[in-house]
Amino acid sequence: MAGWTHREIVERRGWLTDDEFLKTLTVAQIMPGANPVNLAVYIGLKLRGVAGACIALFGMVLPAFGVILTMSVVYQQLRSHPEAQAVLRGLACVGIASSLTMGIKTARRLKGHALPIAMAVAVFLMVGVMRWSLVVVVAGAIPVSVAATFWIEREKARG
Repeated sequence: MAGWTHREIVERRGWLTDDEFLKTLTVAQIMPGANPVNLAVYIGLKLRGVAGACIALFGMVLPAFGVILTMSVVYQQLRSHPEAQAVLRGLACVGIASSLTMGIKTARRLKGHALPIAMAVAVFLMVGVMRWSLVVVVAGAIPVSVAATFWIEREKARG
């Protein structure tokens, strides 16, 4: 979803710059709730104020609610069929590929800073490979990320 949102918001419509989008996406990811909804609410707020944020919220939540409700009814009817399970496994692969694609696109925009890339790789290894708790890893990564950002910005200011 983030990849599609980037293409629409930054590349096609030009509502945000790459830098603004990445900062917004970062905030959306640490806020409670679904990242795409948080992103939409921020963009709605930026473009049309409180009314835009409300419309973005309802525009993201209501259709998704309807689709999820419909899909749950269909799943109840089809869950015993092996074909349905195969389709769900395939969709899981699509979700993983989509997340990886967005991660790669985001990594390309890090402008060569080794520290953020190292942080992303470390979190991936700890959570994805070593199976550490996501909450514990993120709780540890937050202060390190904040310190790294201050260090990078300080180095930029020095020239």
